[in-house]
Amino acid sequence: MDGSGRDGAGAGAGAQEEPRSGRLVHRKTVLRAALAATAAVPVALIGGPALARTFAAGAPAPGLTPSCDDGDHPTPEQIEGPYFKPNSPQRTSLLEPGLPGTRLTVTGYVFGRACLPLSGVLLDFWQADTDGAYDNTGFRLRGHQFTDSRGSFALTTIVPGLYPGRTRHLHVKVQAPHRSVLTTQLYFPNEPRNNTDTIFDSRLLMTVRDGGGGREAAFDFVLDVPQDPGPGPGPSSPENTWTPGTAYRTGDWVTYAARAYVCLQPHTSQPGWEPPAVPALWQPA
Repeated sequence: MDGSGRDGAGAGAGAQEEPRSGRLVHRKTVLRAALAATAAVPVALIGGPALARTFAAGAPAPGLTPSCDDGDHPTPEQIEGPYFKPNSPQRTSLLEPGLPGTRLTVTGYVFGRACLPLSGVLLDFWQADTDGAYDNTGFRLRGHQFTDSRGSFALTTIVPGLYPGRTRHLHVKVQAPHRSVLTTQLYFPNEPRNNTDTIFDSRLLMTVRDGGGGREAAFDFVLDVPQDPGPGPGPSSPENTWTPGTAYRTGDWVTYAARAYVCLQPHTSQPGWEPPAVPALWQPA
């Protein structure tokens, strides 16, 4: 550590559990697509599949973090580091006039153990500036927010800088109402220092791409919060968002029979035009 506010990597993360990459994420895919179908799609997901952690075509697949399916593990914990400060301001943007750095947006959802979205979840972010230093006297690049009614969050900040011993990362504390706090860190793919940082955990990789005048990232948290998953998908299930008589536009998301679909061309739906029956209108996500 040094006076600039840089947290060292001397404390190891211990043995890490192997990523669970062999399970399909059916329920989370359906629920996340259903959320996106009823509201504006987060900018980091435009043109992509339903899951925030889906990787770009041709890129190596990151480990799931975790598969949000009943019985799987929640998002892994990480050390807090020495520079967390309580009482950060409530705000969704950490940008300030004159703050140097590459603009970064991070969007995603917070789910419980049954893959249902959680509203009112506290997310408290803090990070280093573009030079790798933390503000230890004020609240620059620190702030907290709450998930909305759909369980979603959005953070506007800058790409954090590098400093000795650590790869690029964001700190965050996540707490559902009346539940324990998850303290963890989020990482960037394809960073050379990911291979040498003793704290780095591939299950905490964000999906990141260039766009919007900077970089766009996405990540979904899964908290250890018990939930009743409710009935499976059926004709009257809320997981089926496709309905007849609806005017759909290109790019709209729907779910039908526990599967997510993307609209290929504008049309008004009618019985017999369910997504599986009309591949000219709907493409599986």
